[in-house]
Amino acid sequence: RGEELGWAFGLGLERLAMVLFSIPDIRLFWSKDERFHNQFVGGDIVKFQPYSKYPPCLKDISFWTPEKFHANDLNEVVRNVAGDLVERVELIDSFTHPKSGQLSNCFRISYRSMDRSLTNEEVDMLQEQVRFQAVDQLDVKLR
Repeated sequence: RGEELGWAFGLGLERLAMVLFSIPDIRLFWSKDERFHNQFVGGDIVKFQPYSKYPPCLKDISFWTPEKFHANDLNEVVRNVAGDLVERVELIDSFTHPKSGQLSNCFRISYRSMDRSLTNEEVDMLQEQVRFQAVDQLDVKLR
């Protein structure tokens, strides 16, 4: 007769997790973005940290380091110049000159805004300021 009766049950675990972790949108659970999933790897109950939906703009800076150089000093310079527009600063390459023994580092700076796409011109200006401040404050020699 085509008349069948059925029941569907769901636990609504996503809704519970939204409340527990302060997740604003249920669609984030189906995202493939690692920035979402990596926040909940450790098993601890942590509050969701929003992340930008806009693309990053990556810039590299390479320089010869003085003897007393610390990567945290570069992080501080970058944050002072670009503030919240800096998402990450990471060492991507090191090279020791075979004759002089001098160390060269290359760092990748990831610029990203939470509320808009950054223009290349805007990021180029920030990167130029970072380069100037690194030379001025850290006594590095740009490559």
